[in-house]
Amino acid sequence: MHLLASAHVAEFLEIGVTMPQAKALYLVGAAGRLRMSELATRLAVSLSTVSGLVERLVEAGLVDRHDDPADRRQVVVTPTESGAALLERFNELNARQLRALLWSLDDEALATIERAIRILTDAVAAAERVTT
Repeated sequence: MHLLASAHVAEFLEIGVTMPQAKALYLVGAAGRLRMSELATRLAVSLSTVSGLVERLVEAGLVDRHDDPADRRQVVVTPTESGAALLERFNELNARQLRALLWSLDDEALATIERAIRILTDAVAAAERVTT
C-alpha cells in the first residue's frame, strides 16, 4: 500500500488535507453521516481530537456539522459537495493507478488476481453474515 500511495503523493499533497483529516473525511463520506462520537470511536481517538479534525474540515468546506435532530446533545457530521468531490478524486487516483498496474500483467497473473478477489469477496460476505 505504501508503494502504491507513493505513486500519487504529489497529487495528494496538493489537495491540502492531512492524513488524519483524509481518514475522517473518508469515514464520513462512506457513512453519509456520522455522529462525532461514532467518528471518534472509528478513528480510535478522543472526542477532542475528532473535534479539531472536524473543525478543520468544516473550515475547508469539506464537511458540515450540525445537531442531530433525534438527539440534540449529539453532533452529526456530513460531507459537503466539495467533500464528496474530493473523495471521488481520491477514488479516481486509486482506480487509475490500479488500471495501469493491471494493464501491465499477463493473462495468468490476471487470472490469479481474479481468483484472489473472489476469495476476498466471499470472506467479506461471510464476515457480514456473522456480524448481522
